[in-house]
Amino acid sequence: QVQLVESGGGLVQPGGSLRLSCAASGRILNIDRMGWYRQGPGKERELVANIPRSGSALYADSVKGRFTISRDNVKNTIYLQMNNLKPEDTAVYFCHAHTLIDMYNYWGQGTQVTVSS
Repeated sequence: QVQLVESGGGLVQPGGSLRLSCAASGRILNIDRMGWYRQGPGKERELVANIPRSGSALYADSVKGRFTISRDNVKNTIYLQMNNLKPEDTAVYFCHAHTLIDMYNYWGQGTQVTVSS
């Protein structure tokens, strides 16, 4: 019903910046909140940030002040601007969407972010 496709990952040096995108398609009118999760090597998947259709975003303490999530309802796309990246940010970043009609959770395939010198 909903498809999520991430893009924008890559290799960046510590202190650098990267911008991730997630485009939603399908039954997009059902989508309420959207967000970003990440999973590093040998770690559990964790919430990075989320944002409602209209309102304030929430951030994990580890990224607060460095990352910014935004949402374009016309393009049906969310973004994650990542600044001052650290090696600890290395992970696969997954886009997430929650729907109101069926209360279902959708996930993208993920995009790799590697922070290394």
